[in-house]
Amino acid sequence: MCGRYAITLAPETYREFYGYSEQPNFPPRFNVAPTQPVPIVIDQKGERHFMLGRWGLLPSWVKDPKDFPLVINARGETLETKPTFKAALRRRRCVYLADGFYEWQRHGREKAPFLIRPRSRQPMPLAGLWETYTDASGGEIDTAAIVTTDANGTISGVHDRMPVILSRDDIGAWLDVSDERADVMRLVRPCPDDWLDVTPVSSRVNKVENDDPGLQEPLSAPEVKPVPETKRKAAKPRSSDEDEQGRLF
Repeated sequence: MCGRYAITLAPETYREFYGYSEQPNFPPRFNVAPTQPVPIVIDQKGERHFMLGRWGLLPSWVKDPKDFPLVINARGETLETKPTFKAALRRRRCVYLADGFYEWQRHGREKAPFLIRPRSRQPMPLAGLWETYTDASGGEIDTAAIVTTDANGTISGVHDRMPVILSRDDIGAWLDVSDERADVMRLVRPCPDDWLDVTPVSSRVNKVENDDPGLQEPLSAPEVKPVPETKRKAAKPRSSDEDEQGRLF
């Protein structure tokens, strides 16, 4: 699962890396959380574009968003079978702008946060799906979810799931939706172990309100904190990852 991530590199670094035409200017974000506006890259007629969407996918066929769970992750194993994802997989794939994400290692009723980043410190292309949802009054909102897969060897000691991280060479194939029959499921896999490093960080990242560079300062040892009672008792699914229901971290 991926429930928090970071966008800390300069806007121009992302623009050069992905090659979109827009010139957005946005501040660094060290603790991006579900339901917030997030930047993604899409392909339209062979050209890449920058777009903002809400983190939490809403398929077009949903009648009342209040009755639909917050889909922040799209489990890779179900992309071709779940109605929530099938159309977007064929026609609306995207890449999240990111350069790191957080994961929590569980110790019974306690957890410790870790920051996972590319060893290159370059942008981390997270595979995603997006949809435009239209409400009853005709209002539109662009929404998106991060695709997840089994953890690789580097992350498996912290968590059993991870986002799908694309190689720079595979970004084009994932974004290209001109051929709905193209085999993109070959890209839904764990990235190589040596792409990433994992660092224990402060439990301050647990709170969405904290969004500053100090969240990424490495610790000498994991900082274990109790899981809040409200999180342990949560019943309503918050993610499409079936084994992660009720958990945002």
